[in-house]
Amino acid sequence: MKNVKKKHVLLRCIKDFYKSHPIALTIAVICVFLSSLGPICAPLMLQNIVGLIEDGVRNGFDSISSQYYQSMTTLICAYIVAIGAGFTYSQITANYAQKYMHELRCRLFDHMQDLPISYFDRHDKGEIMSTFTNDIDTIRQLLSQSLSTMLICSVTFISVLVIMLYSSIILSIVVLIGAAVMIVVVKTVGGRSARNFRAQQEVLAKQEGFVEEMMNGLKVIKSFTHEEESVENFTVIADKLCEVSTNANKYANILMPILGNIGNFLYVLVAFCGALLFIYDVPVLDLTGLHTDQTITIAVIVSFLPMVRQFTNNVAEVANQVNPIAMAIGGTSRVYELLDQEKEVDNGYVTLVMGKYDRDGNIVECSRKEHTLWAWKHPHTADGSITYTLLQGDIRMFNVDFGYVEDKIVLHDVSLYAKPGQKIAFVGATGAGKTTITNLINRFYDIADGKVRYDGININKIKKKDLRRSLGMVLQDTNLFSGTIMDNIRYGRLDATDEECIEAAKLANAHSFIERLPQGYNTYIKGNGSSLSQGQAQLLSIARAAVSQCPVLILDEATSSIDTRTEQIVLKGMENLMEGKTVFLIAHRLSTIQDAEAIMVLDHGRIIERGTHDQLIEMKGYYYQLYTGAFELE
Repeated sequence: MKNVKKKHVLLRCIKDFYKSHPIALTIAVICVFLSSLGPICAPLMLQNIVGLIEDGVRNGFDSISSQYYQSMTTLICAYIVAIGAGFTYSQITANYAQKYMHELRCRLFDHMQDLPISYFDRHDKGEIMSTFTNDIDTIRQLLSQSLSTMLICSVTFISVLVIMLYSSIILSIVVLIGAAVMIVVVKTVGGRSARNFRAQQEVLAKQEGFVEEMMNGLKVIKSFTHEEESVENFTVIADKLCEVSTNANKYANILMPILGNIGNFLYVLVAFCGALLFIYDVPVLDLTGLHTDQTITIAVIVSFLPMVRQFTNNVAEVANQVNPIAMAIGGTSRVYELLDQEKEVDNGYVTLVMGKYDRDGNIVECSRKEHTLWAWKHPHTADGSITYTLLQGDIRMFNVDFGYVEDKIVLHDVSLYAKPGQKIAFVGATGAGKTTITNLINRFYDIADGKVRYDGININKIKKKDLRRSLGMVLQDTNLFSGTIMDNIRYGRLDATDEECIEAAKLANAHSFIERLPQGYNTYIKGNGSSLSQGQAQLLSIARAAVSQCPVLILDEATSSIDTRTEQIVLKGMENLMEGKTVFLIAHRLSTIQDAEAIMVLDHGRIIERGTHDQLIEMKGYYYQLYTGAFELE
């Protein structure tokens, strides 16, 4: 994003914050203005009080006592109101900034659930995590501290400037010249500090992404003794972070002393100039005009000096918020960059519903207790009618082309069919396109050309959630979540009973090892099942697919982490699971797919052979070479 756009995003964030809690923030803004009453009234009352004291010295204090007490009472009341208003707005902004942070994190997480898989292919997980933590925290600091501080300083700044111009234009010009010098310093030094603070946020996100990647691959790093290289790579990022952080804080630390000394010098300069104007009886030149009969008094000078201090302090306070605002600009831009990502497009209108057969043999919708089948509910916009198609698991592909990147096609003219209850196997070298085909069935990605039909319905017409609800998946990489063993199995179908989950575990041959755990099915696991072996974790994934009771199963090297003996036991247990279901099987062990009704042999995104195991062996082609290991050396 360009800098202009980033500032626009910052205004968008403030606008969203106000829309989220308009009443409370309106009260907070009013309190901000009221909290400025003390600093605004102080110089006016001070000038009035000093003037009264001068009159008292000349004419006696009895004549000015009532006016004196009235001015003091006004000043005290103004400060009491300012203190109460300051306490109120600080509590409101602190509380509602935290509430907005909660809402923003929920929006981010909710939006992230609807993003396409391709977004996570392009973005590092650690950087996304940094958006939820560091970037959100910069927004919190902006809304709870910087925003109110800037508003208070702006009100006080303008008010004090008007009062100074009303008191003496000559002294005001001196102050404005000093303020101009301070602004130049802020723009020069503060600008460099702000750029480095924004860079710090970006490098910090990269560092978190690198650490997350190294933590996930820690076993690989140690296996290949890559510790030194990892440290070197981390050091490069850490050195860059140290460099930009040092520069950011270096400029930030010298800014305030410079502004403080300019303010002190300006204070002395105004006192010196005021003394000269008083000594030489220079007429008062203010916003009301030139009064030849009035000269600058001690009261004007005495009241002007605190205003100079307030004026310079406001400039310094604004400068002090440059870095938090700069960090907030960078953080806000990344937050809204994620929020502005287009959601996964789903134009489907065919849904999956519970049904049963009526007396005439037609499928009708029904409640969960009555349902005996699942069906596709297909509304027709032409005549407003609705048809129901039995969910069977018939999947067909016609001349499908696909590429993860538009100009790089991965699958070429792929056509296949899988009738209900058939087992279809995919074999081929790594990168041949086996997993890509299953990803298209799930509509994790949309095809570039061709058609995919599910029970005779184009899958583009089926809502993605309903489509994926009908598919059970077991991936090569297991993913378990923090929770009990029972929770992880029930993840396949949240309304499954404990008995159904246990039965699914038995089908996957996971029941025996679960029973040996300390709390059995109530054993709590975390860290993606780090306390379990890889094979045990895979068995839980298979049980999770079993409990889903889906008519179509996709097994992407589901038994790759299981030893040969256990694999045979699991496959026998899964025969009941796969009975009557359409199964797409990707396996690196060709012995596990010999009973498949059709084996698709892929090479560079094309199906080069297809048939049963015996048919492909007789062909003595690529599959024969894979099965026998009879590759010709080139």
